[in-house]
Parts: sequence; structure tokens; C-alpha cells
Amino acid sequence: MQKLVFHNAWDKTLSSKDRKRIEKEFEKTKNRHQDLEIIILWLAMNHKGECLVTTLIHNRGNQSFPTDEIELRLVDHQKVIAEHTFTIPFTLEPFTSMPWTFIFSENSLGENSLENALIEWKT
Repeated sequence: MQKLVFHNAWDKTLSSKDRKRIEKEFEKTKNRHQDLEIIILWLAMNHKGECLVTTLIHNRGNQSFPTDEIELRLVDHQKVIAEHTFTIPFTLEPFTSMPWTFIFSENSLGENSLENALIEWKT
């Protein structure tokens, strides 16, 4: 059975409003058939012009998912608008979902709108 877990840093700082929002999205998406999936929860720009992409990562498979050197890209209307390689400080266990924020630098975004952005594994 799929379970939702929060990294310790998140568990301590997450607002109750955001926690409820994440839990609602988890309930809505936990039973999809894709083993690995990243769902965008919300996007924000910080004071440095970086794009913060808060996601829900699902590992619905029966093997741990190593989270070092994950190549991700933001796509808007089938156009790649940003890509970056990330390392996350945990391994995502089987049948586990966890929220995480990926930060795409200002340089990787260019002048693109993020209105309809999707996040996907770079292949």
C-alpha cells in the first residue's frame, strides 16, 4: 500500500495548509499505474529569480529509487524550458510518496512562462 512520508526538514516547517494540500494530492494520485511519477504541486519564483518547483514524487514500484543524479526538465507546450541534474538526500523506498522542491536556476529558465509547465524525467 502506498504511503506518504515527509522528510524531517519538511515535517518541522510545513504549514498545515500546505500539508493538507499535499495530502489531498497524494490521495488523488496514489493509485495510478506508473511506478515512478513526479507531480507538480506548485511553482514559485524566489528573490534570486530561481524557479522553485514543489512536487510530489511517487515510487509505486517494489524497489527503492536512488535519488542521486536525477535528470529533470520543465516542459511547457512540449518545449523544454529548463533542465537540471539534482541529488536528493534520501532514497525513496518502495510504495512511498514524498514531497520535494526542485530549484531551477534563473539561467536555465530563460524568458519562458511557467503557466502550463510539466516536470518529467530527462531521457
